[in-house]
Amino acid sequence: MNTTELFHGSDIEVIAKRYNMSVDSIIPYASNVNPLGMSPMAREALLNNVDAISSYPERDYATLREHIANYTKATPDHMILGSGTSELIKLTLDTVKPSHTLIVGPTYGEYERMARLSGSEVQTFMLRNQDDFELDVDVFLKNLNDTIDLLIICNPNNPTSKLISRGQLDTILNACQTHDIFVMIDEAYIEFCKDTELVTAIPFTKKYDNLIVLRSVSKFFAAPGIRFGYAITTNKDFLDASANSKTPWNVNTFACIAGIMFEDERYINQTQSLIHTERNLIYSAMSFRKTIKVFKPDANFILIKLLKEEQTAADVFDYCIKKGLMVRDCSDYEGLGDKFVRFCFLNPAQNDVMVNTILEIV
Repeated sequence: MNTTELFHGSDIEVIAKRYNMSVDSIIPYASNVNPLGMSPMAREALLNNVDAISSYPERDYATLREHIANYTKATPDHMILGSGTSELIKLTLDTVKPSHTLIVGPTYGEYERMARLSGSEVQTFMLRNQDDFELDVDVFLKNLNDTIDLLIICNPNNPTSKLISRGQLDTILNACQTHDIFVMIDEAYIEFCKDTELVTAIPFTKKYDNLIVLRSVSKFFAAPGIRFGYAITTNKDFLDASANSKTPWNVNTFACIAGIMFEDERYINQTQSLIHTERNLIYSAMSFRKTIKVFKPDANFILIKLLKEEQTAADVFDYCIKKGLMVRDCSDYEGLGDKFVRFCFLNPAQNDVMVNTILEIV
């Protein structure tokens, strides 16, 4: 039963119904969520403070801001808190009000959808698989001009798992400042990268006031259900405008309590060590196969291209889901097509099963 129906990484319930399976029988290799689960410190704090749901959060979220400041080395006054990064993306669009938005793709489709809903014209600078989805900065800079109001970059990028280096970002941000282009960098997966503190764009917010950096707790901290994200910027006009336009009490009490997760150094180090090890092992195990092209990953997931002429991503999805393994068919990503599959890294035993299963069919 091959299917051309496409599923989001969080659509386990839909998939289970479609394939007449129980949700518990499906392992979510498409969700890109930390396999260690939520921070033990956050779990304990939530369990011990469940009655806090009867109280409003702190009005200025001072404790939560302090946790984030310790974690990111950013100034609390430069933070914007939101109910997930989706709210922060919308807030950015509502504040910048771009007539023309440039997006580096192929990437997360919500950027384009929300930009168009805001009334912006959208252009995509599409990276190519022939170049391993690596950004040629010199070529990219030639596409910048004074008509562009907003540039959106996902770094590391979803679904390519590629990272734009700090030096490249510096060059891009400087050029954007010259053209009066505001830049939004989504770092939803940055903490999975090697030497996070050396690749994050947050330090650039002190140098460039045309920049906002978004972070999420959904993936690295395995807390998508808590609906919390934050952004860092030093642009005063932007901070003032966003403060005036955001919804009051937009961050819930439990998100504030779970903010202790940013102090859980043991959990953070364990996660990074696990992902770094598994990323290297998985890439090495798959890159020798001649029937697929494996793109070297920087985040906690890997993108592969199917090289057999008759084989599609739907075929691989179907084969895997019948074994209880949910991968991501990337056919709905603009610029990819029906030959690309993505899956994330879980624990070592699960990763062995996933790699072996993929290699069985390709």
